Amino acid sequence: MTRLVIEGCALATVDAAGTEHASGHLVIEDGRITAVGPGPAPWSSPTPEGPETRVDAGGCLATPGLINTHHHFSQWLTRGEAQEADLFGWLRHLYPRWGHIDADMQRAGALGSLVALVSSGCTTTTDHQYIFPAGAGDLMAAEVEAAGAVGVRFHPTRGSMDLGQSQGGLPPDALVEDTDAALAATEEAIDRWHDPDPAAMVQVGVAPCSPFSVSRRLMTEAADLARRRGVRLHTHLAETVEEERFCAERFGCTPVEYAESLGWLGDDVWLAHGVHLDEAARRRLAVTGTGVAHCPSSNARLGSGIAPVAELLAASVPVGLGVDGTASNESGQLGPEVRMAALVARARGGPGALTARQALWLATAGGARCLGRQDHLGSLEVGKLADVALWRMDTAAHAGMADPVAALVLGSLPPLELLLVGGRPVVEHGRLLGVDAAEVAREVAAQSGRLAGAG
Repeated sequence: MTRLVIEGCALATVDAAGTEHASGHLVIEDGRITAVGPGPAPWSSPTPEGPETRVDAGGCLATPGLINTHHHFSQWLTRGEAQEADLFGWLRHLYPRWGHIDADMQRAGALGSLVALVSSGCTTTTDHQYIFPAGAGDLMAAEVEAAGAVGVRFHPTRGSMDLGQSQGGLPPDALVEDTDAALAATEEAIDRWHDPDPAAMVQVGVAPCSPFSVSRRLMTEAADLARRRGVRLHTHLAETVEEERFCAERFGCTPVEYAESLGWLGDDVWLAHGVHLDEAARRRLAVTGTGVAHCPSSNARLGSGIAPVAELLAASVPVGLGVDGTASNESGQLGPEVRMAALVARARGGPGALTARQALWLATAGGARCLGRQDHLGSLEVGKLADVALWRMDTAAHAGMADPVAALVLGSLPPLELLLVGGRPVVEHGRLLGVDAAEVAREVAAQSGRLAGAG
């Protein structure tokens, strides 16, 4: 066992007290944080299990690794399309394209997405794959393999759709699954990949897609399945005014009322977007402990609106950050979403609506709560997993800024000096260690071309 000591850096621990140190240290052993505090770390003699490595992190800021609570990896291959469409028009344009995705394309899209994520400080990410074309191969295996190669913690959610156009849904009938087949495939994904260990690298969620693409039966039985197997639930909800109208016309209620009627509110559920939530809906989320994945850039790109994040936080609703699919957020990076979250909240509610530290909380501790991993991730505290981002704050873009947290959140994204997942380096001096970024770019280009040629 090697002891890793990081010292001389500013620290934003994002613990419950908001503890920060202008110059402090972290000690990491066996994948977990064993000490955190001000000043240099106390010297200790080498142990029989291994040596001590010390990192001089002067000029850096240490934060918890960022946590991405909503994504669609395969969309990396269809960026830049339907640029002026709203959500429903965007989906109608892209559904036929996504119907040609196979396992090789999925792996390339996952790698492209993961490179963007870890390069911007992300140590834990979800993915929501909900289209499984016939003959496509094993799409979930492809992305689990990609996440393992990059070295991130991965929460793949097995999505599904069974409500096609002929039944009043939005997706083409050719892209939906049989309900029983979708449920069986979801349980198989749990059997194959879900690891309940607190330090797990892979944990699986159950994720029927949305009210306009999933039947009542699939929503209800998927929730029963998830709770029987002890895994979390995820779906899109309250994203657009068009979805509100769909729920009013088809179900006679709001999206949150519909979700609650199906057993889809609870502290084991997190919802993607939550843009259109009135006071009654926010109250139900708060009472039930239901989380929200806030995706500010994607919501802006599609003109969906601005989620009421300040109001959700005031009501004690768990809120995390998400990139969403890169066909509606072409950056694909999580780091810039922290800044975007602060800015759109202020555009909605004024300059005090969301502080820099609240924005950082969304991307760390808030995301851990959404994923049910708050006891082990999301803050720099003794006993927690050593998922750490060390940001270089002494470059020309940030040097001299009085508040390093404000520099991180409100300034341009700083370079990564070091990114650790369970104490293992994933990025070092700005360079990815698990995969070759140039090779990933070549694979993405090749598979994007295949997908474009497939129709």
